Amino acid sequence: MSQPHLRTVVVLAAGEGKRMKSALPKVLHPLLGRTLVGHVLTAAAPLAADRTVVVVGHGADQVRAHLTEIAPAATAVLQAEQLGTGHAVRIALDAVPDATGTVVVLNGDVPLLRAETVNALVEAHEGAGSAATVLAAEVPDPSGLGRIVRDADGRLERIVEQRDATEAQRAIREINAGIYAFDVARLRDALGKLSTDNDQGEEYLTDVFGLLVSAGEPVGVHVAADHAETLGCNDRVELAALRRLMRDRVNEAWMRTGVSLLDPATTWIDVTVALDRDAVVDQNTQLRGGTVIGTGALVGPDVTLVDTVVGAGATVIRSHAVGAEVGPNASVGPYAYLRPAARLAEQAKVGTFVEVKNSEIGVGSKVPHLTYVGDATIGEQSNIGAASVFVNYDGVRKHRTVIGSHARTGADNMFVAPVEVGDGAYTAAGSVIIENVPPGAMGVARARQRNIEGWVTKRRAGTAAAEAAERARRAAEGASNAGLTASEGEAIHGDTEAVGPASGAGDTATD
Repeated sequence: MSQPHLRTVVVLAAGEGKRMKSALPKVLHPLLGRTLVGHVLTAAAPLAADRTVVVVGHGADQVRAHLTEIAPAATAVLQAEQLGTGHAVRIALDAVPDATGTVVVLNGDVPLLRAETVNALVEAHEGAGSAATVLAAEVPDPSGLGRIVRDADGRLERIVEQRDATEAQRAIREINAGIYAFDVARLRDALGKLSTDNDQGEEYLTDVFGLLVSAGEPVGVHVAADHAETLGCNDRVELAALRRLMRDRVNEAWMRTGVSLLDPATTWIDVTVALDRDAVVDQNTQLRGGTVIGTGALVGPDVTLVDTVVGAGATVIRSHAVGAEVGPNASVGPYAYLRPAARLAEQAKVGTFVEVKNSEIGVGSKVPHLTYVGDATIGEQSNIGAASVFVNYDGVRKHRTVIGSHARTGADNMFVAPVEVGDGAYTAAGSVIIENVPPGAMGVARARQRNIEGWVTKRRAGTAAAEAAERARRAAEGASNAGLTASEGEAIHGDTEAVGPASGAGDTATD
């Protein structure tokens, strides 16, 4: 025989949300790291309820799939026809026939609700031994919301929906937040007596309070300290307003823990993000998902990080990262893109217009400019030249490139994977490296330069280039006539046949 359940949570998430004008069910719209219903379930979690039942309807399959991800222990119950909140709760309780004690009913679209407020409601309800307790709030504009109607002694008399309220009742600013605590047995009895005699022809859960009052049962009102917690969401405008309120709440909390947000109004931090003390977040920055920012790190301006770890003292400026790891005292940007499994070790650098994917960049190594690093391992203290491409894809499979430690690769290199450049090796500018370069070797893979003398004068006669070339030729002849020796001329023009540091990696390994 199963044990009785002392607390049950019921979340109402069946509504279509027509005013959202969306193919996505209303309760699945995201808000700073969680869906609307995800925020509600998080607020209810500290109750440690024995059962959680989520009533689904519109987009039921999508909502069920989401619950499997975020609350696998919850039971989804289908409300095939939307016949009112009372009907929805009755269906939910039918799924838990052995429930006893307290049932807490929450709307699935109140993302600002705090766990502390839910706990206070339940404690007030259970402490007073009430049959039912409603969470209320005093709001500046009660339009569209159910009103709390009290008797002359201030006790709850009934809850009246906007559609059914008189002019006098519509002037009341104390509203029903759509969040309740009930004694299960007395709730079951009252649900069986609900009528559809109202403007919408539905079973209102709020009518339970009038029935209980008429039966002489004790009912209570618990007033939320902050009315913003009770705000629901009916359209995109209200969703945006809730997002701003959530942003301000989250940002204030982080600043009070010792995080510096230089422009809170343009800083958006998901509720799932973690920041250490003395982290600095500059303007126009978005931190999403499971992102973690270490002590003393500087992030921003103009940065978006998704599921990314930034180590202590690291710097990320004007960049985008998804599923990446930036080690302690490393630097990223400006205008860098770190894709999933990009991992920078301590003091590594990824610079301007660099993209990194599924690659490890070792301690102190640098990829400063205009480079794509894909499926690669770079050792310690190596430098990758500008405009390099790690050619990792053959059209069917991905292959890996390995660059050793203390290596220096030239500008405009292509590393055609699979290929390795050994420790301490160099590669020359403009090289296409298709074979391994041994440790300490210089890899040169480019055609020898050939100059066709007089080509511009012959083939582009009359152009500005031809005229400039002719002036330079005359100046050179003048210098020769002035007595320059052949050896002096050679010193001026250089040895075009040499291949060494001056024409190899030495002129290519940018920093």
